[in-house]
Amino acid sequence: MVLLNRIYTRTGDAGTTALGNGERRPKFDLRVEAYGTVDETNATLGLARLHTGGHPTLDPMLARIQNDLFDVGADLCTPDRGEATGREALRVIDSQVERLEREIDQLNASLKPLRSFVLPGGSPASAFLHLARTVCRRAERLMVELAATEGETVGGPALRYMNRLSDFLFVASRAANDDGARDVLWTPGQNR
Repeated sequence: MVLLNRIYTRTGDAGTTALGNGERRPKFDLRVEAYGTVDETNATLGLARLHTGGHPTLDPMLARIQNDLFDVGADLCTPDRGEATGREALRVIDSQVERLEREIDQLNASLKPLRSFVLPGGSPASAFLHLARTVCRRAERLMVELAATEGETVGGPALRYMNRLSDFLFVASRAANDDGARDVLWTPGQNR
C-alpha cells in the first residue's frame, strides 16, 4: 500500500534519489532516467485522454495503460538482484503484454491498410497519442540501454510491454482519427 502524507522529504536535495530497494542513485542515473521517461509517457497519455473521454473503447484502454505504466515504473525502480528483501517487488507480467496485443488487434481491425506513413495530427487526441508514442519509444531505448549495462537488469516483460505500447499508441492514434479517416499522410518529396 502507498501512503503519501508528506510530499517533500529533502532527501533528494543533494542530487540523489532512492530506488525501491532503498539504494540511493544520482538523479541522472540511467535507471532513474528510464523510469522517469516512463512517467513522462504516462503524463502525455493524460493529455491525450483529455480528448478521448467520449471514445467508449479507446479511453478505457488508455486508463488501463496508465495504471500499467506505474507498474513498469515500479518494476524499473526496484532492480532485480536475486536477493530476498522480505517483500516481493512488483513486476510487469506477460499477461499485461498479451492484453496490449489483443487491444492492438481490436483497434486495428477497423482500420484500412496504410499506403504511406502517417504524420502526427488530424485530431488533438491523435496528435497527443503520437507524442506519447515518441516518448514511449525514448523510454524503451533507455530501458534497452539499461538492460545492456553491466550489473543492471530489466525484466523482459517490462521491455516487451513498452515495445508493444508504442505499437498500440500508433494504432490508437489512427483510431482517434475517426478510424484513420482523418489521418494526415506523408507525401515523400512534396515540398522539393
